[in-house]
Amino acid sequence: MSVRRWGLSRVVVAILGVVLAVAGSAQLAAAAEPVGVVHAPIRGSGSTWSANALQQWIRNVWANYQWRITYSESGSTQGRNEFANGTADFGVSEIPYGIANSNEADTAPNRRFVYMPIVAGGTAFMYNLEIGGRRVTNLRLSGENLAKIFTGLITTWNDPAIQVDNPLLALPAIPIVPVVRSDGSGTSAQFTTWMRQEQPALWDAYCPRVGREFVNGHCGITSNYPTAAGSGFIAKAGANGVAGYVAQKAAVGSITFVEYSYALNSGFPVVKMLNGAGYYAEPTASNVAVALLQAQINNDAASQNYLTQDLSRVYADNDARTYPLSSYSYIILPIVRESGFTDDKGLTLAAFGSYFLCEGQQQAETLGYSPLPVNLVLGAQTQIQKVPGGDPTVTNFSVAGCNNPTLDPSDPNSNALAKNAPFPPECDRAGTTQCLTGTGGARDQPTQGTGGSAGPSDVAAGGTTAGGAANTAGNAAASRDGGAAVVDGAVTLVNASPQTLPTNRPGFVPALVLLGAAATLLLVAVLPSLLSRRRKPVLPALDRGSPRPTR
Repeated sequence: MSVRRWGLSRVVVAILGVVLAVAGSAQLAAAAEPVGVVHAPIRGSGSTWSANALQQWIRNVWANYQWRITYSESGSTQGRNEFANGTADFGVSEIPYGIANSNEADTAPNRRFVYMPIVAGGTAFMYNLEIGGRRVTNLRLSGENLAKIFTGLITTWNDPAIQVDNPLLALPAIPIVPVVRSDGSGTSAQFTTWMRQEQPALWDAYCPRVGREFVNGHCGITSNYPTAAGSGFIAKAGANGVAGYVAQKAAVGSITFVEYSYALNSGFPVVKMLNGAGYYAEPTASNVAVALLQAQINNDAASQNYLTQDLSRVYADNDARTYPLSSYSYIILPIVRESGFTDDKGLTLAAFGSYFLCEGQQQAETLGYSPLPVNLVLGAQTQIQKVPGGDPTVTNFSVAGCNNPTLDPSDPNSNALAKNAPFPPECDRAGTTQCLTGTGGARDQPTQGTGGSAGPSDVAAGGTTAGGAANTAGNAAASRDGGAAVVDGAVTLVNASPQTLPTNRPGFVPALVLLGAAATLLLVAVLPSLLSRRRKPVLPALDRGSPRPTR
């Protein structure tokens, strides 16, 4: 049928009708997959290690999208338990269910789930120490000395072994007060995993003193840090509990292990830890990024433990920038409708996951963490798409559009944050000198009155630190009055470019409207042609050349 016979306008109408029919059919097919209708409130439970980041992101999405999410900072063990028994919609933990070489029962639940990385960071050693009434902010410790402190073998700050780490400090003869977690903690599990591998003799010797049995020939990994009666250890629940204790004015001599953000927010320093290259490193975002280049990630998408981490190579990495106790944390996601989890809850959870994988990672460094590398964001995207009720228009995001700080457009397989991480100055090398600059939340407070003199390369004379630019953005809202470490309650979008996230998606009605419009246009184009066809006459036409009949 020619365009001339149809008319150009009718051809255009017909083409438009076909386009609308295709779009409507595609939308109808997409709408057939169950998706939440409203963003229902959801509740999570678990890790305090990740809490400062999570709580800030929760405030952000409430301010921007009015998604109501509550998170209980109950500790990783409780988070895994609450997810398993269905009282939490999602859990957060630094370790998976059933971690190897542990004598603690922690089997995976019957509830179906997947792990998804949230954020990276460093388990820091926050401390409160003074020399002659002046705060020490540049303390350095080897892994062996840290293990001896937390197994009760080094008990005073002027121990000769600590003095070797700190040649410029006239350390005081006061007791060391180790502060550990009293609750089930992923931070404790990460620290004891490191001790079991890197300091096995010290950890094994500690087990009998605290009544713990060996697992596979060695002292086991534990989420519940063991202490002996009369040891002088202090046990507190939660990261806020241990950080808050150390931050008290009366707690001089105390030290704890906690995520780096708590030290930043409390305004307290952290230990520079000796790494495999012989340098003392701080858990800055870039040093953590460098360390985690050595993490071995489970890349078997069919495995229940897909995307979980093996940090054995991180602990011994010989890059001078590496912080040895670097790791990731995980959200435990439901992938079926059970235990009260609905499509509407899934709509909220999937959208929240997409948010923190993109915009949230832009804020990670300011909050005291390190952003996830692009390979883990891609893996996490496949996990978030398994949440029932999630909106594909949100979860099928472009990684390039995330503006992830680790993305290097010129080399998509590299980690830009690690690639550009500064190397440490010579005063951070193990030896006869040390840097005087502060660390963590006390970065702007150099140590004074040390009783020694800095070497010529010391940063007090204008050098640079291993972590690069001072990460003091988190200190503006820090609590310096000796209370528990908390993130400022103000709603902010810190150091992030906005991300557009649809709050709903078209369903069946818009699809049917498109299909109806398509049918109308096609009828408008075709019907006139059908109606204009001549029908065959009932009587034969008269021959005009024959004579008319006479009456």
